[in-house]
Amino acid sequence: MSPSARWTRPVAIAAGLFGLMTIVSGGLVLFGPPEAQAAAGHAVRFVVVFNFAAGFAYLAGAWALVVRHPAARGIALAIGLATLAVFAAFIVTALSGTPVELRTALVLPFRAAIWLAIAWLAGRAT
Repeated sequence: MSPSARWTRPVAIAAGLFGLMTIVSGGLVLFGPPEAQAAAGHAVRFVVVFNFAAGFAYLAGAWALVVRHPAARGIALAIGLATLAVFAAFIVTALSGTPVELRTALVLPFRAAIWLAIAWLAGRAT
């Protein structure tokens, strides 16, 4: 493994685990018992749906990183940009007066930054 690509396996494992956790947590909020839905607080439904679906994209991105597929960069870039778009819609929702969760406002840009960094690193590794 080249020194420039040593980061891919640990990052892919972390992304895959995070994808699984995202699917489980989003699935509980969307389809789970009332207690799970209540624990989500003022979750914005379109963000929860996006995050649930994004969890599957995280798995695809993780797999692409592990096998060093050329699509890894594009998948990471798509996840990052889509997350930024959802964050923008979330901001509009929050500014309209809809109750929202502060943790969502904090985690969406963090997720976008991570995936955009992965896309940049994947582009440099090829």
